Amino acid sequence: MWKCEQVVGASLDVKETIGLYRASTLAERRPVDDEERFAKMLAGSNLVITVRAENRLIGIARSITDGAYSTYLSDLAVDSEFQGQGVGRALVQATREAAPQARLILMSAPAAVDYYPHIGFTRHDSAWTIAGPGTV
Repeated sequence: MWKCEQVVGASLDVKETIGLYRASTLAERRPVDDEERFAKMLAGSNLVITVRAENRLIGIARSITDGAYSTYLSDLAVDSEFQGQGVGRALVQATREAAPQARLILMSAPAAVDYYPHIGFTRHDSAWTIAGPGTV
């Protein structure tokens, strides 16, 4: 059995978290080969929810929020072995509960575009981005 827990991003084991990103395929779009940058990414997130099964990290929702107006869900990663079991849905729900007044915003991975409407998200056609150097 598993449960969601809010944690401090800087307290996460970087190697373990990178392992989860690889097991979820999110590593394809994150700087997992640059541990220093990855650690900074974790530490800079002020709302991090994790899921463990038998002490194994199987899911993470990594967000930046003001707690009142907006929450940017930067990463939603679930180990592929546990996908389809409600872990992602539980992580999103726990994120919403942590900042209930805030609008939850995310950019979908191409392979997950059809997943998000299934758990309550609405497509928003007027979002814009500027990629930073080294962004994957």
